[in-house]
Amino acid sequence: MDMTGEHRIAASREVVWAALNDPEVLRACIPGCETLEQTADTTMQAEVVQKIGPVKARFKGEVELVNVVPPESYTIQGEGKGGVAGFARGAADVALSEEDGETLLSYSVHAQVGGKLAQLGSRLINSTSKKLANKFFDNFSAHLNGPEEMAEET
Repeated sequence: MDMTGEHRIAASREVVWAALNDPEVLRACIPGCETLEQTADTTMQAEVVQKIGPVKARFKGEVELVNVVPPESYTIQGEGKGGVAGFARGAADVALSEEDGETLLSYSVHAQVGGKLAQLGSRLINSTSKKLANKFFDNFSAHLNGPEEMAEET
């Protein structure tokens, strides 16, 4: 599966960069994220519960940040295992640029799924992935714009 996108965020690039590297911010913004813990400077472990079509699973995994160029870009790569539901692994290139006092976040994702998830079909996986990405960015923007907006989202 490949996916690309852009999101305009009403905050400076430095503020967006700091938030993208803050485990507490990410935990609050990632849909279904139950735990997210930094294990080293560039690695984090997470536990996320997701429902994709008829399959609901708890994924446990680790992500690593590589090719880090603060506050401009990085690649986040990782793998999550969901027991009998299967696995997901992949990488996302993330780039930040400033435009008119806001930040334009661009991303390009390449991911693979296996197990029951792979049997669901690429259409369902792609649409669910886009929905989850949009929800993350809605939550992320709301978090940066103030706690009252974040509370309305949940």
